Amino acid sequence: MTYPKRLIEVDLPIKRISAHARREKSIRFGHISTLHIWWARRPLAACRAVISAALWPDPADPLCPETFRVTAGRLMRKWGSDHLKLCGEESGRHFIAIQKDPNLLKDNAVLRRALLDFIADFANWDNSTVREYLDTSHALTLAAHEALGGAPGTRPLVVDPFAGGGSIPLEALRVGADAFASDLNPIPVLLNKVVLEYIPKYGQRLADEVRKQGEWIKREAEKELAEFYPKDIDGATPIAYLWARTIQCEGPGCGAEVPLMRSLWLMTKANRVIALQLVPNRKAKRVDFKLITKKRSGWVNQNDNNEKIADPNLDGTVKRGSATCVCCGYTTPVARVREQLKTRFGGARDARLYAVVITREGEQGRACRLPTELDLRAVAKAGQALVAKEKKHTGNLTLVPDETLPLMSGVFNAPIYGHTTWGSLFTQRQALTLVSLVALVKQAEREVEKVTDPGLALAVGVILAMAVSRLADISNSLCNWSINASQAVHLFGRQAIPMMWDFAETSLLSDAAGDIGTTVRNMLRVLEGEIGAYDAGQIVKANAAAHPLPDDSSSLFFTDPPYYNAVPYADLSDFFYVWLRRMLIEKCNDLFAEQFSPKTDEICEMAGWDPVRYPHKDKTFFVSKMTDAMREGRRVLKPDGLGVVVFAHKTTGGWEAQLHAMIEAGWIVTASWPIDTERGTRLRARNSAVLGSSVHLVCRPRENPDGSVRTTDIGDWRDVLQELPRRIHEWMPRLAEEGVVGADAIFACLGPALEIFSRYARVEKASGEAVILKEYLEQVWAAVAKEALTMVFRGADASGFEEDARLTAMWLWTLAAGANLSNEEMDDESSEDGDDEKPAKFSGYVLEYDAARKIAQGLGANLENLGSLVEIKGETARLVPVAERAKHLFGKEGADVSPGSRKKERQMDLLSLIGESESDNPTVGVSTFQPGTTVLDRVHQSMLLFSVGRSEALKRFLVEE
Repeated sequence: MTYPKRLIEVDLPIKRISAHARREKSIRFGHISTLHIWWARRPLAACRAVISAALWPDPADPLCPETFRVTAGRLMRKWGSDHLKLCGEESGRHFIAIQKDPNLLKDNAVLRRALLDFIADFANWDNSTVREYLDTSHALTLAAHEALGGAPGTRPLVVDPFAGGGSIPLEALRVGADAFASDLNPIPVLLNKVVLEYIPKYGQRLADEVRKQGEWIKREAEKELAEFYPKDIDGATPIAYLWARTIQCEGPGCGAEVPLMRSLWLMTKANRVIALQLVPNRKAKRVDFKLITKKRSGWVNQNDNNEKIADPNLDGTVKRGSATCVCCGYTTPVARVREQLKTRFGGARDARLYAVVITREGEQGRACRLPTELDLRAVAKAGQALVAKEKKHTGNLTLVPDETLPLMSGVFNAPIYGHTTWGSLFTQRQALTLVSLVALVKQAEREVEKVTDPGLALAVGVILAMAVSRLADISNSLCNWSINASQAVHLFGRQAIPMMWDFAETSLLSDAAGDIGTTVRNMLRVLEGEIGAYDAGQIVKANAAAHPLPDDSSSLFFTDPPYYNAVPYADLSDFFYVWLRRMLIEKCNDLFAEQFSPKTDEICEMAGWDPVRYPHKDKTFFVSKMTDAMREGRRVLKPDGLGVVVFAHKTTGGWEAQLHAMIEAGWIVTASWPIDTERGTRLRARNSAVLGSSVHLVCRPRENPDGSVRTTDIGDWRDVLQELPRRIHEWMPRLAEEGVVGADAIFACLGPALEIFSRYARVEKASGEAVILKEYLEQVWAAVAKEALTMVFRGADASGFEEDARLTAMWLWTLAAGANLSNEEMDDESSEDGDDEKPAKFSGYVLEYDAARKIAQGLGANLENLGSLVEIKGETARLVPVAERAKHLFGKEGADVSPGSRKKERQMDLLSLIGESESDNPTVGVSTFQPGTTVLDRVHQSMLLFSVGRSEALKRFLVEE
């Protein structure tokens, strides 16, 4: 059957939605992300816009019900006349025109534009709780549902089987639909229970009780723990303690204690620059510390401003895992550092305290001081108190989690250094604090249950437990100290548990960021901000491959599934799971009965992360399980319903796996929209084709009337190949207009390409042989590469370019969006361990090898024939920088023009290639090399001559050669 198209199948204001989504990444107060960490949460702005456009019909479609057009026109007229001041600048101009002439809305194309403008404005974070937007959206959703055959008084159901951080089901409720969310992992189930069930059901009562119990927990924690976080004698309040793990120097006859420190900087604020100076104490076989401050006159001793200090060396003692002793200068290799820390379970509990960050009442900013005997006694007393608590404990679970922390290369590297249990990640004082808070949360829930209904008491207990779980993230021995922000940085700034040599211990009683009071107050902003904004939804713990809903029960299947092997969600979540289990196992036994979070049925490719524990979870496993999940999504969707699947992965293998699952499950891709969902300031994006956009694939079920998959639609391979370049040619200029370029544009083209291929159950060649998806995607990459090249050289004939020039241009265009990074990608640059297992760093311009191969193939080039231009290492391909091509271009042995060298050295090396001096004889150097065989080679030769100031040689080369 044919159904009216939804707005999202026709158009979407992706540029404006992307701007709102990017801005949302910097919003910290009142956002659901502040309830608890969950990785790769979709921006609410993108979800809100996509759900609206997926539920509302396109009024310009001939099959659009007239009843919806009438209602939508009335609502947009009212919007234009009553609420014009709420509109954004772009849509405001549109609505001014409508206000002047309401009859414009009788034109269905104008009405479509009005709805899209409303969606773009509604995506703004500032409008997400404005009643005028909510009421208009709800009315449009209800009108669309009834016009499309929904029972009067009911609402469309939006289903998300990979609910994760909860953005999709929350925004479904906000838009005016019902939401059914599920997830296999208990932590997102808890998160969604708070957002979808507890807030709508209990409202202000919940917020009031959380505030009351949170304040009680803070007071009781201060009574119990104050002696372990003492204030200074002069009244200053310590807010952070800076520690360094230590080893014993293995230099001959030394044996001194070596603090493992990355850097000696402590603060770099404009008005407060503080660092540490290491003073060797050979007699005591240790290092003493001195605080130094930079004044206008230079560096001085902080404790004696009359003592001037020469410009200090502020490099740390550890580099790439090897530690250098200040006393004797011997460098202990990384293997021995690792072995020493292994014997001390990671070295967190006998680390060296080297500085304390304090605040003083009446003074602005933060200051540093050296540790005192009072600090050290408090730490020792905390250790004794923890041991005493453990001796008295009689429960089934240990107070401090002793569950095994597995080793996962590139993700969990801390176990290499002895952190083999989750509890070993915490110092004794940190563990004592968390153990005390765990007990207080359980007691608070019992007190609430005495005076109110068990449901509200459970909701309060869950939220307070999540607060303690959040505190574990900022109170462990892998927290970094930010010298720029002058504060501790939580562990999960990236999706990994790396080793951290020096670390910051926050005081959870200090009224600073990261303490118990601040954490609860930030969570309350979410609770109170969302009260009354939407009705309740439903969340259950369920496997996406065996969905609990009946057939044909939902109007929209919208999900953001795991991105192949991008994030090991379940293993990462165990950091929180082991603490939450200790607080909630009695009341949430269905979620926390097992020792760890569920992993067997988690749909991720894990063999690459951990082949020992997950040898079976390979690409075949992922495709099989994801096919089941996509098939279940089609089963629960109504015949006229819509599916939207979000995907963002930098490898072609990941895309092929997801797309194969969707097509095999019986979906037809009808549209696709790349929405920029990531910040543009992350480190790993530099010179790397990583994605800043998430591609939203819009789908329809390929079904017979009885719900079975249509298998009789056979496509002709020749027809598909003829249509493909035309479709790409139509789509890429539209992407460019919206600011979507580079790698984002390449993957965004998969949607329109799949519109052609997925409409058929089978595409056949003239011989009757079936065309597999992988073969078709090879053609897609080729079509995209050729179209992109014509866009790069707009108005020029690029067909005559040699293959190296074509590939270079396309390669650099692919990296044009490289200022962005998918939230799924790990930032290896901040890792501390220095293991030889760590991926090598590349200078130059990097692509995944398979993507580079396919781009080259589409341009008629072969990577293996371009060895001087492209370097291939494993799964990575690198476009070699011009300076590194000097040896190839100038033909002299011994050339060493390294991108990492200093400029002066680089010039001298190159001068030796092409002639030391041109002043005596301007022809010197020109005859020592031959002009390149391609135009690109000659351009690079010219660039190198110019870079070393060989103007005469360059002139002769350009004019005469």
